[in-house]
Amino acid sequence: MICSATATANARALQKLGGIRGLAARPSRSPARCMATAQDATAEAAAPPVAWVQRTLSLPQHRRGCHIITEKIYEAAPEIAQFEVGLANIFIMHTSASLTINENASPDVLLDLNDALDRIAPEGKHYRHDDEGPDDMPAHVKSSVMGASLTVPIAKGRLALGTWQGIYLNEHRDRGGSRTIMLTIQGQRRPDGRAYGRHR
Repeated sequence: MICSATATANARALQKLGGIRGLAARPSRSPARCMATAQDATAEAAAPPVAWVQRTLSLPQHRRGCHIITEKIYEAAPEIAQFEVGLANIFIMHTSASLTINENASPDVLLDLNDALDRIAPEGKHYRHDDEGPDDMPAHVKSSVMGASLTVPIAKGRLALGTWQGIYLNEHRDRGGSRTIMLTIQGQRRPDGRAYGRHR
């Protein structure tokens, strides 16, 4: 209906111009484009609304090193299982710890990654900032190198991680204390309102 009315109005305007400039009147939008526009509008109307979920994950103190926390993410935000498609933003609210994604199979990877970070930012007297001890400034450097947030796709009720991928908490202090992670999920829930089975 909208396409038809638009074509008629355009045709009349061109007829007037044609009387002055000798232009032929023709509709500005083809039937095929009108049909596509109508189909797009129908698809948009049928799409589920975007949903948002926000949860806080509080982790107890971990020893200095890298730790896999993928299961903790699922436990803190069980609503992930309700989403057909979406994104999960995982943000750590600290400047001396960080997040990353890496191998979830071999425990040697966690140890080697922590050793590599120690080589990148070793402790020593060459730092100005040492208010909380020799591991203070190196922890800040490592946090900036690794990053404070991750964005992971959600597909059919689970984080769309690769087979060998896990979410790491990287604790850069000897006594860092508890850590708080903010989880923000956005996307479309299952149209039937149900949740997928437990993640694999």
